[in-house]
Amino acid sequence: MSKTKSIFRLLRGAKTEMPDTRIFVRGLRVEAFIGVHPHEYERRQPIIIDVELDMSGMALPKDDRLHETVDYSVIADKARKIALENHVQLVETLADKIGNWALSADPRVMAAAVRISKPKALDMADEAGVEVIKRR
Repeated sequence: MSKTKSIFRLLRGAKTEMPDTRIFVRGLRVEAFIGVHPHEYERRQPIIIDVELDMSGMALPKDDRLHETVDYSVIADKARKIALENHVQLVETLADKIGNWALSADPRVMAAAVRISKPKALDMADEAGVEVIKRR
């Protein structure tokens, strides 16, 4: 999602309606213990986390107050906390955990797209990773 349009826009061709509102955090950089190789257990490595929430179940704020929406700083803080909890072997596992949290944190979240990339995973590529989409 960092360099692409919304995953929900990309799914438009599928039988998925466009969300009315999306809340997103893109390019969240975290130094985490992640990976299956022995050297990945010895030191943290950079990962980039993108979270996009389909908020179709949320009315737009009427009083211009933060409590009427989902605070994206909360999304960023929780994604970072989940990434730092303990060593995770697979980026899929981490994306799944963040997506599950997003769906459980607020009933107005209809779907969560979570992208985890490892910019130093492959010498011949800018990034490698996974994107997981969780729906209610």
